[in-house]
Amino acid sequence: MPVHYPFSAVLGCQADSATGLDDMGLALVLTTISPEIGGVLVRGEKGTAKSTAVRGLAAVLPSISVYAGDRFSIDPADPSAESPDGPFGSAAVVESRPVRLVELPVGATEDRVVGSLHLESALSRGAVEFEPGLLARAHRGLLYVDEVNLLHDHLVDLLLDAAAMGRVSVERDGVSVEHAARFVLIGTMNPEEGELRPQLLDRFGLTVEVAAPRDPALRAEVVRRRMAFDMDSPAFVERYVAAERDLTARISAARALVGKVRLTAPGLLKIAEVCAAFEVDGLRADIVTARTAVAHAAWAGRSEVTREDIRRAALLALPHRRRRNPFDAPGLDEDLLDRILGDEELPPEPPEGGPEDGPQNGPEDGHDPAPPSGDGSTDAEPPSVEPDERQRDGAETNTADSADDHPEAPPTPSAPAPESVTAAAPAYRPRLLTVTGLGTGRTGGRSKAIGSSGRRIGANTSTRGSLHLVETLKAAAGKQAARPRTSAKVELRLEDLRTAVREGREANLVLFCVDASGSMAARKRMAQVKAAVLSLLLDAYRRRDKVGMITFRGEGAELVLPPTGSVDLAAARLDEVPAGGRTPLAEGLLEAARVLQREHLRDPDLRPLLVVVTDGRANSSRKAAQTHGKDAVRRSQQAAAYVAGLGVTTVVIDSESGPMRLGLARRLAEHLGAEHVPVAEVSAEALTSAVHGFTGSTMGRGAA
Repeated sequence: MPVHYPFSAVLGCQADSATGLDDMGLALVLTTISPEIGGVLVRGEKGTAKSTAVRGLAAVLPSISVYAGDRFSIDPADPSAESPDGPFGSAAVVESRPVRLVELPVGATEDRVVGSLHLESALSRGAVEFEPGLLARAHRGLLYVDEVNLLHDHLVDLLLDAAAMGRVSVERDGVSVEHAARFVLIGTMNPEEGELRPQLLDRFGLTVEVAAPRDPALRAEVVRRRMAFDMDSPAFVERYVAAERDLTARISAARALVGKVRLTAPGLLKIAEVCAAFEVDGLRADIVTARTAVAHAAWAGRSEVTREDIRRAALLALPHRRRRNPFDAPGLDEDLLDRILGDEELPPEPPEGGPEDGPQNGPEDGHDPAPPSGDGSTDAEPPSVEPDERQRDGAETNTADSADDHPEAPPTPSAPAPESVTAAAPAYRPRLLTVTGLGTGRTGGRSKAIGSSGRRIGANTSTRGSLHLVETLKAAAGKQAARPRTSAKVELRLEDLRTAVREGREANLVLFCVDASGSMAARKRMAQVKAAVLSLLLDAYRRRDKVGMITFRGEGAELVLPPTGSVDLAAARLDEVPAGGRTPLAEGLLEAARVLQREHLRDPDLRPLLVVVTDGRANSSRKAAQTHGKDAVRRSQQAAAYVAGLGVTTVVIDSESGPMRLGLARRLAEHLGAEHVPVAEVSAEALTSAVHGFTGSTMGRGAA
């Protein structure tokens, strides 16, 4: 068995004196004390011991009792528990084993997660048997997903639903099985590689942010311990045996106590005040905070929830639920939390039958707490909290020459417009932009692709994917006459196997090439352009795309954001993009070509979508004018032809507006072989209205 780094050694460097654990360790321990909390999401930069801590956690959890040979690990002490491998009689052998840590690979298929038909039994004996998946193996243990933000959404939904329901039902390939699946779900992620959707964030009970310590002494101690472990792992582990044993005993004691902890009516009301003041959506936050506060009290050895228990629970359960859009960073104002909780301890439980008589063990024991009275008798009114808004620097400024009098007049090369930073207008739901053809990239939500999920459109002889039983039998049926047969059963061989070909959706690389020249600042064009790009970024976030951003202005083009899975980084870069100066369109297109070629070498399956945002005007930078002459239009046409030769799906978003339009962006789209979309039609609502208007006018002419 592999030797894991001790859990207490991971967390001992930055442990809190009150709990003996740091935030990550506390969140992990509390959710094992009370699995109903709903698991933990650990967010942090690379190299912060996220995975090491999770793997060490399993070793300090108390052992469990199971029936020998039971693949579903039901509890022998629970008379209501049923296993598909059962029933088990009184003479069945019961054994004790350590809690399992089941790791779910990012590339796992749905069959591997929930289970499927046992192929060997089906092909060799003609028997229909169920092969349990990872969820069955994780029952009464830990299910760990590293880089959970890279896991496909439908698998994340499946995991979270199983964790919430505690059961899994499988109906596929002639198999009908239902089994228990109660596990502690733990996910780790690096926010730089992309975020989880807020809806999925909310399904994790607790979230904790981790970062490397900034204290040199702490950093040195971490390195010293790691080097000692690598040099002599058994000796290093031996040093922490006593600490690990103490943790195990304390977790066992907390589990025994958690059902006896009292959450008084004033305590529950205070939790509701906190959740209402921070404007979290729904009631899941209240329930999780209450359960976490009870678990924290049990961990501290208390029989009643205190103010400190609620405070620690709120810091773990609420930050990720305050996000209003995908680009908001999770966080909680601790000063505001302290003001809501007040300085005094919770008041005692009122007499039974009083006006505030309510639940004592949580919000789900069948009693509804009385609402606060309107005479100000509660401890404090919850402070109002304004919704978070991303702060944007700068003001909207018209910077082109006489932009208000001549909205489409380009800035003269001799007097380039000054730079300015314009805030984006509000985002909206954009139209869907897709890559043409069928891809084979990783699963996402944008362009059509052949992959492991989606509707079944055929079969092939590949050994990867789910079995296509009908096509397998068809392939074998035509060969039965040539095969010696010993029975009436159809003889199946490996060469007969057919797997399903499915058409689904893939993620793409969306590369934005944004004109940030002086003409874009005219008539607040840049605010409209940024709103369109921000809307497309939100769409890319939901569809799990990779994004990059190039801007061109002044003397050249700049890759302001190399392709990344972190869409919120792109939104931050977009906020900072200034407008002003010349329009080196050719340089922008050539830089886009270089980025696309480089990314194709890195990942040939990741198909790109190039989005060029411009009004189509072009003039040369001083350096380009000296080298290539002053014909900027011809250079931009040549660059467009070069990009078109790469065979990349391209969309030109035309920022030109006003009554007088030159149509230069439309001509650029023709040279690129691209779709031309006016910026006002990026919105899905605008597209729908245009289609309805066209249909109505056509029908009217037909009737006439």
